[in-house]
Amino acid sequence: MPITMQNHALTWTDLNGVPRSSAVAYDKLSAGRRKQELEAAGCGDVLIVETQPGQLPEPAV
Repeated sequence: MPITMQNHALTWTDLNGVPRSSAVAYDKLSAGRRKQELEAAGCGDVLIVETQPGQLPEPAV
């Protein structure tokens, strides 16, 4: 049975109001940890987005 890798990335708004997105893909557990770090740093609108291999989200404009 093949193992299917699920990739996750994050989008958020930084402290200056600039939309950002992650430059790397995470597994679900690591994405959750990164989300907590961003929220603790004061970033807003932090979302975990499921992605396909080789694909990363564009920041919301």
